[in-house]
Amino acid sequence: MTAPDAARGDGGPPLADLLVVDLSRVVTGPYAAMMLGDLGARVIKVERPEGDDTREWGPPFVGPEGRRESTYFLSVNRNKESIVLDLKESGDVAVLERMVERADVVVENFRPGVLERLGVGHERLLELNPRLVVLSITGFGHDGPESQRAGYDQIIQGEAGLMGFTGPPGEPTKVGVPIADLLAGMFGAYGVLAALRERDRGGGGQIVRTSLLAGVVATHSYQGGRYLIGGEVPEPGGNRHPSIAPYRTYECRDGVVQVAVGNEPIWRRFAALLEIDAGDPRFATNQARLENSDALDPLISERLGGDTAASWVERFREHGIPAGEVKSLDQVYASPQVLSQGLIVETEHPALGPIRTPGPPLRFDRSEAREHRAPPMLGEHSDAIRAWLEERP
Repeated sequence: MTAPDAARGDGGPPLADLLVVDLSRVVTGPYAAMMLGDLGARVIKVERPEGDDTREWGPPFVGPEGRRESTYFLSVNRNKESIVLDLKESGDVAVLERMVERADVVVENFRPGVLERLGVGHERLLELNPRLVVLSITGFGHDGPESQRAGYDQIIQGEAGLMGFTGPPGEPTKVGVPIADLLAGMFGAYGVLAALRERDRGGGGQIVRTSLLAGVVATHSYQGGRYLIGGEVPEPGGNRHPSIAPYRTYECRDGVVQVAVGNEPIWRRFAALLEIDAGDPRFATNQARLENSDALDPLISERLGGDTAASWVERFREHGIPAGEVKSLDQVYASPQVLSQGLIVETEHPALGPIRTPGPPLRFDRSEAREHRAPPMLGEHSDAIRAWLEERP
């Protein structure tokens, strides 16, 4: 399990000496475990006999009949092994316990109390392995009056206020990815690394807790400040920024561009390029531009509508004006810049052949990048993992 070179810090993947047991399912826990796997940890995904819920979430499905895979599952389970265990069976619980004894991290996203009913609650996990770090992700938090509520992403996006200030006016809108799941997973992985650091300084294991609710509330950012400090309840404002103007989308001849005029020097360059009077009292300050956006936006739209999005983005770049196109995913994944950053990972899947998934966002100057593995088929590694456990003392 341990990679000696990585343990010495000689250039292996940063987490190559860690074993993660992933008891989670759907998105948030699997995403956290995948993040750890991307950094080199060995991740064993424990699946019930029916498999992770997302194996059935489609379309789209890909692959031959009888071996089809959901692209949803494939997107959050890279760099893992899969073992099938029925935790209602004592023999399979014993297999899990042997893995836990050897693990550094367990990831779980059951509702509070479920693991206890299965006989492998947090106390039992730490009894088996006092150095274990357990990441526990729930929907609404492990305690409090709503701790037993099921936490699905879109429900949390509404309950945590995100939809309350997203989308066109009067149309609360969800984000186009399961952002509550992903944020909780990212915060969870961040917490795991902190707990491992404390453990390695001489402390023991512990439970790290986060929730979908907490992840969204923690990222309210300036919108939270508008209310908590300024007493203003944000409302959906479409693609306009509530505090900066012009900072929004505009239609061009063949597409949509965004401009971000974040200070007065940028405004003066922007106005000159579009032949708008920068000193017009209605537009001379950011506050004035916000108050008079109904007069300013039509002027900008008229200018930008006369040429292509790519042409305007290039001119904005030449004049030091932050801007960009609104791209479809096929354009994004063909982007030379995206490709240059290693943001697409290709792996070899046993049933599908070569597949591509969005890659990890981190790059390390010294640590060697890991060789990524395709998301596993259900129970693909069951026999090998059981054999490995038998070999271990």
